[in-house]
Amino acid sequence: MTTSRLQRERLEKPALVYPFAAPPEVGKVIEIAPGIVWMRLPLPLALDHINVWGLEDDNGWAVVDTGMHTDATLSAWRWLFAHATEQRALTRVFVTHMHPDHIGIAGWLTRKFNCRLWMTRLEFLNCRVLTSDSGRQAPEDGISFYRRAGWSEAALESYQARFGNYGQHIHALPDSYRRIKDDEEIEIGSNTWRVIVGTGHSPEHACLYCAKLKLFISGDQVLPRISSNVSVHPTEPDADPMREWLESLAKIKHQVPDDVLVLPSHNECFRGLHSRLDYLAASQERTLDRLRQTLKEPQRVIDVFATLFGRSIDETDEGLLNMATGESVACLNYLLHRGEIKKELDDTDVARYQLR
Repeated sequence: MTTSRLQRERLEKPALVYPFAAPPEVGKVIEIAPGIVWMRLPLPLALDHINVWGLEDDNGWAVVDTGMHTDATLSAWRWLFAHATEQRALTRVFVTHMHPDHIGIAGWLTRKFNCRLWMTRLEFLNCRVLTSDSGRQAPEDGISFYRRAGWSEAALESYQARFGNYGQHIHALPDSYRRIKDDEEIEIGSNTWRVIVGTGHSPEHACLYCAKLKLFISGDQVLPRISSNVSVHPTEPDADPMREWLESLAKIKHQVPDDVLVLPSHNECFRGLHSRLDYLAASQERTLDRLRQTLKEPQRVIDVFATLFGRSIDETDEGLLNMATGESVACLNYLLHRGEIKKELDDTDVARYQLR
């Protein structure tokens, strides 16, 4: 998602309620309910933080998400352990999904406290696969994927140079884990949390809902000020994650009441879940309508950036170009799977999309 789109969302977002005056400082905690604490860790990104959650468990604490494997994150965790009011160990490490800012320190924490990693199967296995790419050359399938999107030779060379960087910010994972599944109920301390799996942003993203406390740990599936990146990747170029994400929004609205306090991975805790879900779905439909208008004439993937994000994308900003390409393909694949558009390759193997 680009800055322009982020700015538009801030202007148009529904009137959510943020019950806390400020987030916790790095190394500090805020109790948001009995036995539930909010912690914030730094990220070396434009989105400069991630929220993680401590859940009081039998004889210790379970944590949900871990931060990226960086020196700053490790320092923050060490400070938290050293200055905790009660010196109790971690009992379990829950990870919502496989992205490095969520799973990056999981291996370090599970080894330090001799506890288990709890996450869904697809997230664990996909993370293992991607970390194994470290040191490999960029595959031809990946180069072809971005060439079809219209990337320049310079951008393709940059992709090849940085391929395999995913594992740099993930501590070595444990060799086993405890699988969690959709609709499973998990006892953590005196509370029961139900797993609600969402898809689209990642393969099998686990949210946690506690009816007793009226809390919903949403991970990246529902965020208050930004929307989740929904991308197609070279490993599955024909995927339709936008459909999965929209279906997940509807599923969460059906299964989680509106009176919960939402605990997201980024930004602040908020109330107004159903309004936010409705807004995200409606915003995506408006985006797809703009795309339909643009596709009256043939367009490459890189040609629809301005329509989708309100600005061009500088190809020297490698991370942004990658995300914009993935999300653009997700929108195009959504229309393609519904038979609304067609896709044709030209003589240079670049794809062009157009309304039927």
